[in-house]
Amino acid sequence: MIKVSVIYPNSSDASFDIEYYCNTHMPMVQGLLGDSIKSRHVDYGLGGGAPGDKAPYIAMGHLTFDSLESFQSAFTPHAEKIMSDIPNYTNIAPQIQISEIKL
Repeated sequence: MIKVSVIYPNSSDASFDIEYYCNTHMPMVQGLLGDSIKSRHVDYGLGGGAPGDKAPYIAMGHLTFDSLESFQSAFTPHAEKIMSDIPNYTNIAPQIQISEIKL
């Protein structure tokens, strides 16, 4: 099983509409990628490692898939539509990491 993490770094000029992300963007992604998505989660940053520290990431979206191939075959036909929605909820360029789930 793999996890695709879309990570949005926090900064002083970062804007992020978490309601849009959770209620519009992620359901759109689920609708386009369908049953290939095994689970989806959204994290919203509250703080850093020490009291008063700003969260290093304002938000993270996580999607799990059976394999890298199942992700790629589901995502590729819809990549342009999914990526073009980003300006509707943030001014941040996301970072993407694909990981193999080990535990």
